[in-house]
Amino acid sequence: MEGGEGAERLPRLRLDDLLDELQVRIDAVRGTRDRVHSLLEAVLSVGGELDLPHVLRRIVEAAVALVDAEYGALGVIGDDAKLAQFLTVGVSDEQIRAIGHLPSGHGILGELIRHPEPLRLEELSEHPASYGFPAGHPPMHSFVGVPIRVRDEIFGNLYLTEKRGGKRFDEEDETVLSTLAVAAGVAIDNARLYQEARSRQRWLEANSEITASLLSGVDESRVLELIVEHARDITGADLGVVARPIGGGTEVEVAIATGTDADLHRGLTLPREGSFAGAAMAASEPITSPDVAHDSRITAGPARFAGLGPAVAVPMSTPQGVRGALLLARAEGQAPFTDTETAPLLAFAGSAALAMELAERRRSAEQLARLEDRDRIARDLHDLAIQRLFATGMTLQSAARFVDHPQASERLLRAVDDLDETIKIIRSTIFGLRVRDSGPGRQGLRVRTARAVEQAVPSLGFTPSLRMEGLVDTDVPAAVADDVIAVLGEALSNIARHAHAGSAEVALVVGSGTVSLTVTDDGVGLPEGGRRSGLTNLARRAEKLGGTFTAAARDCGGTQLEWRVPVRS
Repeated sequence: MEGGEGAERLPRLRLDDLLDELQVRIDAVRGTRDRVHSLLEAVLSVGGELDLPHVLRRIVEAAVALVDAEYGALGVIGDDAKLAQFLTVGVSDEQIRAIGHLPSGHGILGELIRHPEPLRLEELSEHPASYGFPAGHPPMHSFVGVPIRVRDEIFGNLYLTEKRGGKRFDEEDETVLSTLAVAAGVAIDNARLYQEARSRQRWLEANSEITASLLSGVDESRVLELIVEHARDITGADLGVVARPIGGGTEVEVAIATGTDADLHRGLTLPREGSFAGAAMAASEPITSPDVAHDSRITAGPARFAGLGPAVAVPMSTPQGVRGALLLARAEGQAPFTDTETAPLLAFAGSAALAMELAERRRSAEQLARLEDRDRIARDLHDLAIQRLFATGMTLQSAARFVDHPQASERLLRAVDDLDETIKIIRSTIFGLRVRDSGPGRQGLRVRTARAVEQAVPSLGFTPSLRMEGLVDTDVPAAVADDVIAVLGEALSNIARHAHAGSAEVALVVGSGTVSLTVTDDGVGLPEGGRRSGLTNLARRAEKLGGTFTAAARDCGGTQLEWRVPVRS
């Protein structure tokens, strides 16, 4: 009886063991099925993205989820066989700040760069290539890493650490990650191709806009701003600078600067040797820097690249020579500029330089046409108008001898004097029309005065009225004309900075052996006890030339400045 009960219990125990083993195998199959399903979902998720930064982020997130790791990272290998980018998952912002600089590819991370094969470790610290973690780094023990290949080229590596539950990564984890890495390589390649095609289209559109703007007569400074804006936008740069050669090519001048700390760059004049843009002009090819703030080629000028890292400078070249350089820089810690980005940037800069040269030639042709037209007008005025006025004056002078009435005779002689004065004004106009040099020192005082008023408009916020009388271009010596322009500039600058005016009037009058410049405004007037260093400078200029200067409040509000000096008659 007892023997029969033991015989029945033994088969039941064996059946229970078989059922338990079957349940384990079913759970394993279900787990494998779920894992394969998760892997397929991860592959589809990664492959559905076309934006490269998003693709890279999805790859790391998918890898962490697939192998149940606490930390994950993707390291992108740069041209120097070091890590150019390092994306992390699971590490908090506080921990990243405590760690400091992200890794560049030493230790275990560098092991996968040197030997691009899957690597699985139960304990990181036991590997010969391991040399510990920096202060603030979270503890890590278990590790698995696999390379990511894009068209037989090693793009980077996936790094996973700390499998949850204190477990170690197994062979299946390694296989899953290797499969994901293959899909990641395809997704990265697709994203790169899409990015290149999109970038190429954006460069073409930018080039078309620049060319159209230049050839339609848009101001060159605005076109340079467009060049920098497009280049910064397409490349994701934080700073954009355009520098042009001056001083026979020995120096460069920063014509345009936009973005991070642009004020530190704008208007700088630097030696060509000792500046990053100058180095690109000298090389006649693109130059890059992983850390522009500490680049050894930058030896001149004030410190101006703090907080910036990767940079590129490309020459703006035409067959006739280098017209300038375009410099772009990204914030410290951002991705360096790649050959894929630099090649279209160089073509864009070259096309912009060529369009600038064509626009300059067009402007030269238009200026030549204007000068020829001025010559024709000057000849007509001299040959026709002056001769007829002169003849009319001679006729009136002759007629005056036959007029007995004293008042009538006086009027005739006064008319002759008016005709003489008119002839002088026309001759002054002819002289101004025939001035060919475009340099500021050779332009007539009329043109320089109008230009000075025009240049003050942006800072004033309104356009002053301008009145000019007399032989402005012929009777005012060059040295005095320079002082007139300097005084006018200082007066308008004072209005812009201190007067809070809504309107202003400028009068330049030449006659009776003097030139007088009067500038009035409707602002707050002269403050009591305020600084007057600018007005003192104007007075000294007048005294130096034997003239006078007055500054007084107007009855109707505002200020009137009058600067008067003698000139030859």
